[in-house]
Amino acid sequence: MQSDEVRQKFLEFFEARGHTVVPSSSLVPENDPSVLFTTAGMQQFKSYYTGEKDAEKDFGSKNVVTVQKCIRTGDIDEVGDTTHLTFFEMLGNFSFGGYWKKEAIELAHEFITKELDLKIDYVSVFEGDDETPADNESREIWHKIDPKLNIKNHNRADNFWGPTGDEGPCGPTTEIYINGVEIWNIVFNEFYKTKEGKYEPLQIKGIDTGMGLERLLVQIQKKESVYGTDLFEPMMQSIRKNAPNYDERSARIVADHLRAAVFITIDGVVPSNTGRGYILRRLLRRVFTKASIEELPDDFWSELIEIISETYAKDYLSVKEKLYYIAIVLKEEEKLFAKPLDGVETYRLDLEAAKLGVIKKMGTMPILKDKDTVSGLYIYRMFETFGTPVDLTMNTAKKAGYKVDEEEINEALKKHQELSRTASAGMFKGGLADHNEKTVKHHTAHHLLLAALKAVLGPSVKQRGSNITEERLRIDFLSDHKLTVEEKQKVEDWVNEKIKAGLRVIKRDIPKHLAEKIGAEMEFGAKYPDVVSVYFIGPGEAKYTGLSIECCGGPHVKNTAELGTFKILKEEAVAQGIRRIKAMLL
Repeated sequence: MQSDEVRQKFLEFFEARGHTVVPSSSLVPENDPSVLFTTAGMQQFKSYYTGEKDAEKDFGSKNVVTVQKCIRTGDIDEVGDTTHLTFFEMLGNFSFGGYWKKEAIELAHEFITKELDLKIDYVSVFEGDDETPADNESREIWHKIDPKLNIKNHNRADNFWGPTGDEGPCGPTTEIYINGVEIWNIVFNEFYKTKEGKYEPLQIKGIDTGMGLERLLVQIQKKESVYGTDLFEPMMQSIRKNAPNYDERSARIVADHLRAAVFITIDGVVPSNTGRGYILRRLLRRVFTKASIEELPDDFWSELIEIISETYAKDYLSVKEKLYYIAIVLKEEEKLFAKPLDGVETYRLDLEAAKLGVIKKMGTMPILKDKDTVSGLYIYRMFETFGTPVDLTMNTAKKAGYKVDEEEINEALKKHQELSRTASAGMFKGGLADHNEKTVKHHTAHHLLLAALKAVLGPSVKQRGSNITEERLRIDFLSDHKLTVEEKQKVEDWVNEKIKAGLRVIKRDIPKHLAEKIGAEMEFGAKYPDVVSVYFIGPGEAKYTGLSIECCGGPHVKNTAELGTFKILKEEAVAQGIRRIKAMLL
């Protein structure tokens, strides 16, 4: 069964059972500033769960079904394995007071086992915790459907969904697994989580389900990964054909990121250094980097976007209609990317000259550690001087027959981070070394400041340095522009609002992989142990959510109300693309 057949079968199944078919919304959310992109099928329906809008009035039914375009970049480093993607399609059925758990579970079971003729491996239900109770109702429903079915208990991280953004509908989930892979997530929206972290019962209980098309196709088409399905295989074949230095994972990243970039561009986003445009540019930079490693020709993407167009033409006509525009955007980004790669040719010639003994250094920097090994410091210098990606220069060295001192590169990158974090290396002061009351307060304010910068400027803001004393705090962060007076005021006001709100500051020691999953801020270039300390600032008693979530050694205040008044003293540039803010508490 091909992908377009699965889409159609899903829509027709639920339409025949009283659901109205609703088109996919844009990847750019309407009237939802809490997220950059549409990340789930339910996003366009938030107001129907809260009762602000009437589904029967707008759709003629309390029940709807969609195939929704989604973008998620939280697991971007996992892309290229068998399951992770940045762009995907979410098959979903939704009910706004029309039916509840029994009907939702029965419909899912029927579609999987009868319509698709697939065998369920096991299902999971929410085990409950001190915030919300266990979902025993779902367990009983599954048991009645199939007494022999394996039903597992999972915790909040796995089986409690939402909200998207700081507040919104959320609730426990039950998940369907086939061959050990999660296929369908059925969310029971019982609560509305407020900005303060309270879980209030929803007047209209809602059903929100999501089943990733690509993962489902793996099971239907009996493939080993999403990249083997009909949505990807034509692209993968093209890359294999045109790549002299083919690498499977790099090829998968090229295919995934290019597909995501095409759909983001179609929905009106243009590459830039902030917000959605930054995400698009980042995806394309990764495409061009991996393509360079695989030695794909300069116009490799032209054939690939044609393939994407043909693959999706039946369901997304806009891909074909905007193909020329997409090509223009890609061409311009390719030109911009080529500029820092000028250094790669210099680097290649340096390696050849070093092999012949003509030159041995770049300035004062030795090119080779010995006759067989390229200096990691030299590769780092190429990154620092030309901006060339480290993995690209490493690959060039290996192709020339050299070994690479990768440990030396990692050390250089780590030192680079330490230097950018402090005014002088080794002179860091702050809550990590100084436990006096004023310093501790500034430490907590520093966490709020980073969260405020993300809230005002967008999630592309990344910390690149800090310095905290009892007199003031300082943060260095990525930004492509000088903050306007209005932006600085918004940041200051945001922090002071959170201080006045009297939010709790909670420390939890959790596994590193969970910290990464919930999006905890981590220091650039730092290595973390298997268990990390994470500080959550608000809202309320929320276990793994907050306005600020950051891996940190502490110490911190117990409540933001202890901080006083936050004031920005100065905002300035410290390096290209890096700004610095100095601030204090009054």
